[in-house]
Amino acid sequence: MVLQKDAATLDGRVAVVTGGGSGIGRGIAETFAEFGAQVVIWEKDPATAHSAAAAVGGLACVVDVRDPDQVDAALTGTVAQVGLPTVLVNNAGGVFASALLETAPKGWDTLIRSNLTHVLLCTQRVAQALVQRGVPGSIINIASIEGTRAAPGYAAYAASKAGVINFTKTAALELAPHGIRVNCLAPDLTLTEGIERVGSPEMLANARYMIPMGRPGHVEEMAGAALFLAGDLSSYLTGQTLHVDGGTHAAGGWYHHPGSGDYILGPPRPNLES
Repeated sequence: MVLQKDAATLDGRVAVVTGGGSGIGRGIAETFAEFGAQVVIWEKDPATAHSAAAAVGGLACVVDVRDPDQVDAALTGTVAQVGLPTVLVNNAGGVFASALLETAPKGWDTLIRSNLTHVLLCTQRVAQALVQRGVPGSIINIASIEGTRAAPGYAAYAASKAGVINFTKTAALELAPHGIRVNCLAPDLTLTEGIERVGSPEMLANARYMIPMGRPGHVEEMAGAALFLAGDLSSYLTGQTLHVDGGTHAAGGWYHHPGSGDYILGPPRPNLES
């Protein structure tokens, strides 16, 4: 079989992007629309939901994806207005710092609900609709490199993202007989508008030492990986986590020496002599 050019398109497909009002989610929504998808933004903030939907010629659904009743209503509305989604991107989520010894149960529960529970709810509801109709699909969960390594000061966040990665594997196996693929995208430092607004110059400068490719990622690069996972180019790929991180996951603790540029095992220390 020879691949056709249209294998890279999403023509005729309905794609739901949760948390698609900003950041990586919005970049994915814009890319999907550019490649032919009818995009639906599931977002709890009305302003960003409608802004993003207008930018891509898509549909906005104002929904808190942590609430099962709201997810059901959003799916019903999506199907009624544009059709059954065959692509789902579980991108919504949040993060805050909380040291292990100071993490309160309420804070823990908040991040688990925001980053993991909604992945179950949205995946389950969309998959149920696909299975009922005998339609294949692709589900993409947005995790993080912090789901595969220790994250001091962010125990709840890291645990929730690790949960997303393992959930992806199990969901992939259960849904494979139905032709539904489930994969995961795990970014590292990515230049979203939020990072550019609050990221310190030191953090951004240190990316050249911490990331093998010497720079943070761009939203379009995450969107390109999501496009691959959504379409037919990845038709035999399921249960996998794609690390779009400039090589950080592969590095496993190796960093660029600030002076020589050679790799060293240990943290970057700009005051080292070359």
